[in-house]
Amino acid sequence: MTKTKTSASESGESAPPLGDMSAEEFRRHGHQIINWISDYLTRVEEFPVLAQVEPGELESKLPATAPAHGESMDAILADVDRLVVPALTHWNHPAFFAYFSISSSAPGIFGELLAAAFNVNGMLWRTSPASTEMEQVALSWLREMMGLPAEFDGIIYDTASVSTMHAIAAAREALDLRIREDGMSGRADLPLLRVYCSEQAHSSIEKAVITLGLGQRGLRKIPTDAEFRMDADALAAAVEEDLRDGMIPFCVVATVGTTSTTSIDPVPVIADVCEQHKLWLHIDAAYAGSAAVVPEMRNFLDGCARADSLVTNPHKWLFTPIDLSVLYSRRMDILRRAFSLVPEYLRTGEGETVRNQMDYGIQLGRRFRSLKLWMVMRYFGHEGLAARIREHCRLARLFAGWIEETDGWEVLAPVSFATVCFRACPVVAGETEEARAARLDDLNEKIMNAVNATGEAFLSHTRLHNMLTLRLAVGNIRTAEAHLERTWQLLRRESAAR
Repeated sequence: MTKTKTSASESGESAPPLGDMSAEEFRRHGHQIINWISDYLTRVEEFPVLAQVEPGELESKLPATAPAHGESMDAILADVDRLVVPALTHWNHPAFFAYFSISSSAPGIFGELLAAAFNVNGMLWRTSPASTEMEQVALSWLREMMGLPAEFDGIIYDTASVSTMHAIAAAREALDLRIREDGMSGRADLPLLRVYCSEQAHSSIEKAVITLGLGQRGLRKIPTDAEFRMDADALAAAVEEDLRDGMIPFCVVATVGTTSTTSIDPVPVIADVCEQHKLWLHIDAAYAGSAAVVPEMRNFLDGCARADSLVTNPHKWLFTPIDLSVLYSRRMDILRRAFSLVPEYLRTGEGETVRNQMDYGIQLGRRFRSLKLWMVMRYFGHEGLAARIREHCRLARLFAGWIEETDGWEVLAPVSFATVCFRACPVVAGETEEARAARLDDLNEKIMNAVNATGEAFLSHTRLHNMLTLRLAVGNIRTAEAHLERTWQLLRRESAAR
């Protein structure tokens, strides 16, 4: 006979409390955490930008198993201070210059907090009318700020990698090859499908073609010119060659604001090629798109109104916490055709009178991401956002000027926005070209590592014309001229020490 298990109360044990923390406790800890965040952001410059820890260090200090009984919020926050903060690379630091995703702000943080509190799933209009309609409003505001065509409709994803993958999937669906229904595997009637991008394009494009089953052979990388922009003549020749070889060219990804150099592909000429061959034109403006809110800078989007889709990431340079990426398209019906799949349990009575966000991508669950963007745009306003981006571009030009006027240093790419590519290049007499190239690569890597090790600034590198190149990207809302002055001092000091 099986013995019935007794409850904790019957056995005399103390049962754990049920439900959430009380309203009073939540309010007390809420004030505590807001104060903690405010203090952290106020004193973020006191921390080394780049985490000064070894791999596995934090993991070794944390318990191997979860606690059997709950712990106090005071104890949890103490461990955040003691263990987590030292293991952070501080993206909020005003001397964080390594990458683009560096633009959080107070209203954006509040938006994240509210979205977490609401905890809605915006998969259907019915499951969250507010998030569905707020997204449409926020993206309409952003579209207007950027000067994009009114026929560009938008959808929010997490990152540009995912936005671009969806754009390429829509481009493939537009071919009407029944890939949604019949797939691509084992089809003798389906030749190689081709996507095109420049050699300087982001790696997410290659990941997208891999994910979509096109394979790396399905991506053809087009050479760039001396300023790292796609060679439109080479693109036209590549498309015509692939057509002669029986392939199906179907999508071109042009970049405005490449990752390494923020170069701008010649979109008007690329659009001509796409229109001639009926190719889907997708614009990767993940970084630079935000700069279009500055009216006098908007000409870098020339030709983009002719595109089929465009991605921009407010979390890169519009002071919105990661993650938030926006895909705009004039052909949202194709995107919906590629991904809409409605099982019986998700059917609702509203039908075509509403927009159900689940129809426009792989994911079903959707966070209330638009709330933080809406709050950022409301708090700063169009003029406030434009002023901050304008200042970042001024700071980058100022930094580039210091380099250009200093012997033994050089700028290696045009400063189109707020990113500077440069290197130290002191001359050594009698040196061969090969020896000089190796010496300068080694020197600049050592300079970068030494500056990063100080904890006062964080830079990254790329390779341009096979030269190791230092990158400094201005984009943090707290960055001021003094932070660039100090970084320049560090760079010159470390160069002189070698």
